[in-house]
Amino acid sequence: MAFSFRQTEILEIARAEGRVVVESLAERFGVTLQTIRRDLSELADAGKLARVHGGAVMPSGVSNIRYDERRNLNAEAKAAIGRACAQAIPDNSSLFLNIGTTTEAVARELLLHRNLTVVTNNMNVANILMANDSCDVIVAGGMVRRTDGGLVGDITAQAIENFKVDCAIIGTSALDADGDLLDYDVQEVRVSRAILRQSRRAFLVADASKLGRSAPVRIVSLADVSAIYTDLPLPEALARKCIEWETEVHIAAPLAG
Repeated sequence: MAFSFRQTEILEIARAEGRVVVESLAERFGVTLQTIRRDLSELADAGKLARVHGGAVMPSGVSNIRYDERRNLNAEAKAAIGRACAQAIPDNSSLFLNIGTTTEAVARELLLHRNLTVVTNNMNVANILMANDSCDVIVAGGMVRRTDGGLVGDITAQAIENFKVDCAIIGTSALDADGDLLDYDVQEVRVSRAILRQSRRAFLVADASKLGRSAPVRIVSLADVSAIYTDLPLPEALARKCIEWETEVHIAAPLAG
């Protein structure tokens, strides 16, 4: 199938940012919302994009996007989410931070916090927080996954069981319409569940590109976390469920300018 110049540009934006939004594309290209919706539908029919509420995302499969590519996707949104989540963390707290580029954004925003104890299975988070001399960093043992510096498997899950912390800050690979957090790696999911069991509160940090993506392994439901920090409003049906579940929804705005 041959794509128009505009559709080719839309694909490039989606590859760079992970998600495209109907209103933004209409303004960018000077066309109607209906025209953009038709473009997205045609791209979705061709398997190039997956339609989600308000726009489209890159299609997902049974494996995740490469970690170095994920780092650059939606960087401004992740930074905003990191700031918003970090503001909810008081000094003198104990935390879990798991694997993910958005949890790394949170770690960067914790560099000025005082008297933190952070347990993590993310080597990147540990390296970031080493710069905070008022933060004790504990790395959960286990097998290092070379692709992203994550520690996964039974040894890691068992190490997590030795702690009980104030708050877990977790990421996810996908968030479906039912509010289920999904991932690709069974071993990573096992560790994430252990983290949630050993935490008094849990915050999910996930940019809007995770909405509508699919992954084969369920972690938990949004009903099982205290709050979600994201960059765009949730679909209406899911937002209503969060109200029923008493899961707080925080929309993080990027810095102006």
